[in-house]
Order: sequence, then C-alpha cells, then structure tokens
Amino acid sequence: MKKILNYIAHYWYAYLFAIFCMVTAIVLDMLYPVITKSIVDDVIIQGKMELLGGLLTMIVIIGAGRSLGGYLKEFTFDAVSVKIAARLRKDLFAHIEGLSMDYFDDTNTGELMARVKDDVDAVWNALGYVGMLAIEVVIHISMVLYCMFTLNWKLAFLPLGVMILMGITAVFMERKLDKIYESISEENARLTTIAEENLAGVRTVKAFAREKFEIKKFLSHNRQYYDLNMQQAKTLVRFYPVFQFTGKLLPVVMVIIGGVQVIHGEMTLGTLVAFSEYCRNIVWPMEMLGWLTNDLSSAVASCKKINKIYQQKSSITEHENPVVLEQVKGEISFEHVSFARGNQKILEDVSFTLPQGKTLGVMGATGAGKTSMVNLLMRFFDVKEGSVKLDGVDVRELSLAQLRSSIGTVMQDVFLFSDTISENIRMGKRVALDSSTMVHAAGLAQARKFIENMPETYETIIGERGVGLSGGQKQRISIARAIAKRNPVLILDDSTSALDMETEYEIQKALDTLDTTKIIIAHRISAVRRADEIIFLEDGTIRERGTHEELLAKQGLYYDTYVAQMGTAPGQA
Repeated sequence: MKKILNYIAHYWYAYLFAIFCMVTAIVLDMLYPVITKSIVDDVIIQGKMELLGGLLTMIVIIGAGRSLGGYLKEFTFDAVSVKIAARLRKDLFAHIEGLSMDYFDDTNTGELMARVKDDVDAVWNALGYVGMLAIEVVIHISMVLYCMFTLNWKLAFLPLGVMILMGITAVFMERKLDKIYESISEENARLTTIAEENLAGVRTVKAFAREKFEIKKFLSHNRQYYDLNMQQAKTLVRFYPVFQFTGKLLPVVMVIIGGVQVIHGEMTLGTLVAFSEYCRNIVWPMEMLGWLTNDLSSAVASCKKINKIYQQKSSITEHENPVVLEQVKGEISFEHVSFARGNQKILEDVSFTLPQGKTLGVMGATGAGKTSMVNLLMRFFDVKEGSVKLDGVDVRELSLAQLRSSIGTVMQDVFLFSDTISENIRMGKRVALDSSTMVHAAGLAQARKFIENMPETYETIIGERGVGLSGGQKQRISIARAIAKRNPVLILDDSTSALDMETEYEIQKALDTLDTTKIIIAHRISAVRRADEIIFLEDGTIRERGTHEELLAKQGLYYDTYVAQMGTAPGQA
C-alpha cells in the first residue's frame, strides 16, 4: 500500500484540485433544498412573489456551477488515475525485469501477466472513478448530515443511525469480499497461465492430439474461476438489497415523521420539503456503498498481489562501487568454480582459462552443467565457491550493464520477437547497427540467402517466437543477432543443432574470421573440433580437456562420442 500512496503523493496537487471542485459542487448541491425551503415558506405560503425571480436565478447559477465543478472533478480524477496506472505498470514491469533468473524459474508467466494487466487495472479503477465516488460519498454524507442537524437536530438522528448501520454492513461485506477477491486473483493468474502456455505451444498440443485434455484442464480452472465469481455475486446479493431497501424506505419514513411535526407546528412545511430533499441526497450514497465496497475490495486484493512482487528482491545485486573496465578484451577464467541450486550440485571445482580471441569448446551429456557455465559468466546466478573472471576481474565486481553488453549469446532455446527480421537482428538498436552491418552479420550466419528470398526481405514480419520459420532459420537469425553486436565475447550454446553439416561448417569458418573470444557449447563433435581447447564435462566436473587431436588420442569420453557420432574410429574409412 505504501507504494500506491507514493504515486498518489506525487500528484497531490491534482487530487487536491479535484477534491476542491468536488466540495464546491457538493456545497452547491446543499443550497438547492435551502432555496426550495424559501420558495415554499416565503413565496408560496407568505406570497412574497418578488423573491421568486432571484431564487430561480440562483437555481440556474447553482446548476451551472455544479455542472462545471462535476466536470473538472471527474476529468482530473480520470487524468491522474491514467497517469498513475501508466507509471505503476511501467515501474512494476521494470521491477520484474530486474529480478534474477531464479525468480522466473519459480513463477508462472501467466501470473505475472495477470499482475501487470488485471491487477494494475483494478488499482487504476480505484484511484479514478471508484475512488472519486468513495471520497464524494464521505464528503456528501457529512455535509447532508450537517444540514439536517441544522434544520432539525432531533429528526436528523434517524438518518445518522441508519448511516452508521450501513457503514458497519459495508465493513462486514468488505471483509468477506476481500478473501474472495484474493482467491479470484489467484485463479485468474492460473487461468491466464494455462491459456498462455497452450496458445504458445499450440503446435505441440496438436502434434500429440492433446486438444481434448488441454480443453478439459482449461475448463476445470474456468469452472473454479466461475464458482469464485458466483461466490462474489452471492455475497453481493445478500448485502446489496439491504442498501437498496434502506435507501428507498428512509425518505418515506422521514416524510411521515416530519409531516407529523408540521401538523403539530414543530417545523414549517418548507423545512420539511428541504429535509426531504436532503434525505433524497443521502439515499444515493447509501445505494452506492455496496458497489463501492465491491470494487474497493477488488483493488485492495490487487494491491496485495502487486506488493508481493515489489517485496521480491533480486538475488543478483550489483557491487556498491562496480568496476567499469576501460575496454573489455575478452579473457575469461573459471577458478575452482562450484555451483548448486538448492540441494542439487551442478558444477564442482571447474577451472580453465580462455585467452582473448581464442575459442573454447564445451561438451558433455545433457545436465552435465554446460549451460550453467554461461549463466555464471553472465551473472544470471552467482557461484557457490570459487570465482568467474572477465579480464582478470571477478564478474561479481563488474557493472552488470557492461558485463552483459560485452557478451553476445546464442542460447539453445532460440527466442525471436513478433517483429521484422531486421528488428530481431538489431534487437532494438536500429541507430547503433546500420544496414550494412546487419546484412554482413546475416551473411556470416548463412542467413542472407533465405532472408533475401522472402517477399519483404529484412522487413518481413515473423510470427510469435519465429512462427513460420524452420528451426535452422531461427538459429541462423539468432546467430546473426549475436554477431552483429560485435561483442568481445561470443557464446554459442548448442546453436547449430538444427543446421545441416554443410551450413554448420560455413558458419564455423565465418566465426573463425571474428577477432572475438568464443565459447561453443555443443553435443556434436563437428561444432567444437576447431576450438583451441575442448573440455568435456561429466556430472559437473571436467573429465577431459585438450585439443580435438589430443582428446582423440586419449580414447576416453570424447573418443567414445566421436565413434558414436561418426560411426567409425578416427582414421578408419
């Protein structure tokens, strides 16, 4: 809640102006019954017709002022709430983007989408129209009660007692709705996650003929979401008629009691008419209490969900005074590195040095810890023991921006945005990367031919995650993206697995022309055989290391992999 209050405080002047306009409009509303009282008592009963023109003019002026105040109030509340929602959404998204990888490993994408969209919308609603009405209800009721006590303090105690009773009912209703809305918010996140996963993986679903199963799973959560919303509706149905019935009954009771007082001469007819007007003025706030409580409960539940995300802190924090290298050369060293997640050991006592401009090949079975080395180098995670260094400086002491901008990566899970091929290669750096650089990078990645055969060439829009492209085409665009950045360090994590041998060979020859430090992680011998050094990981430790020829001569794990892939021992036809 503190976070939301900070946004409100930033626009305090606008809210103050809106509340001033609101109070002005309400004060003008309060003058209507006073004028009505004068028309009845002075003009109709006492026959002072000369007062009628002035009183009618006042009604017109009050109406115009009331309309202007109401317009300015609503416009200001709407404008400010839109600005706050936009800032909140931006800051929340930036905070999520700044969290470390372990948070995303444990959190569903659908849940985060629900927080950024639906929950921010609920807060937006509360800070705009709903919040405006809630404030107006409080001020309006206070002024109406003051005017009622001024006219007839004895009669005013009845509406005061009714309002207190309605307030207690609203609080009780809010507590019930608060729990329901928390459950609705959670189920909405689950439903969004299932929908997002199925739409993103629709080809897999169809390939395995799982449509019925996935529809059944979706309907199961949709049913739970329906049940929770029905529970909310039932709660409203139980309480809302109380507000409606009381609102309709109160003016009738007040007229009856007031009429008796007029008959006994305890107050004038004009006072009763004015009191009745005030009574009708207090009815709409009473009827609004149920609806306002409903929406405010929703916003409170959303605030709690948003605050939970803000309470999350990144496990990867930048050094208080980070080292900024004058120029990143690209020398990499792992010194007795050990890494674990939870109770699972991933790397243990891994050491190597990769000089500037040299190439390191990394092989090993799935789960051997190859990708974890990349994650540690880029500080997606931190080592448990030992150190990872870039140009002799521990990566934990380097600026995160400089560290990650110095490394070009092609990950095994290729991700392309739903945008043009040009933007996917440039990655938003249209100014920094000119067209000739982009085309040259595409040529080195062996992507230029298929791109330029497309109808719109580099301006061809590709679908979400590269839909419409083959696996090999996506990999080549991803390689072009990494090459185009001209970073001192280039990492290829199983990035040619979908390519044929000939294309892979051409890409390797192109990479050899780059004056950059390269780490090539692969399962295929053909991808790493040209490396200056190859390390073979097994169960998180380095079992073998050396050049292609040296490892074959040892006839160990690397040799066995070679025989399995080539179908023959080295040197045999």
